[in-house]
Amino acid sequence: MDKNNIMPGTEWYIDWFASPYYDLLYQYRNSQEAWEFIQRVLTKLEADNGKKILDAGCGNGINTRAMSLMGLDVTGIDISFRLIDEARKMETPNLHFFQHDMRLPFHINYFDIALNLFNSFGYFRTEREHDNVIRTIAQSLKPNGTLVIDYLNTHYAEDNLVKNEKKTVNDVVFHIARWHSATHFYKQIQVEEKGKVLKHLYTERVAKFSPGDFTDMLSYQGMQVADMFGDYNLAPYDIRNSQRMVIFAKKIR
Repeated sequence: MDKNNIMPGTEWYIDWFASPYYDLLYQYRNSQEAWEFIQRVLTKLEADNGKKILDAGCGNGINTRAMSLMGLDVTGIDISFRLIDEARKMETPNLHFFQHDMRLPFHINYFDIALNLFNSFGYFRTEREHDNVIRTIAQSLKPNGTLVIDYLNTHYAEDNLVKNEKKTVNDVVFHIARWHSATHFYKQIQVEEKGKVLKHLYTERVAKFSPGDFTDMLSYQGMQVADMFGDYNLAPYDIRNSQRMVIFAKKIR
């Protein structure tokens, strides 16, 4: 594991999201389990045909499209030009995609519901940048609108970290190494294809946030935590045993 591969100033997500290997490794995000989770969230929020939905960090838009097929007006944004170019092939009158950096304002007071799912947060280098993401999403919501953030549970992830893993997908082998510091989780990905190991390494870096951190960030942007769940079945949150933090927050000002 070459921890020195993490280069100061490198925006790892730009490089990684531009790679077709990203889609291959994370194709589970378009799985039935992911869609069933989204349906539970929308049911809990009583989302109907009149609701406008923001999918912040939509990736290639598969789940965004599925929401639009329910009759919802859905807008997906993502920083990746490649992923948004792919998503735009599916656009319809009630399905819209924009290449957009979540740190910057977008559609003020426009959406009823905003979703930030499957760890689409915590990528940036500074606290201010993460605050800017929350600000963007909070400002995009109408008064009394709801934000749902789905994030890893830091304590569970620390206690259950799989340090080394080999995963084969469609004859491509991913050699994965994981570690963590006081403030971040790291995942280094080495790709092997047709028996050849690519020289380039991809290294993900995701910030550690506690429930209190999210409460503070949301409160500062006029959002109040209403509910917190611990998995994709929306079971109660347990600080040690829950795999996820699924946070429902209301815009109160």
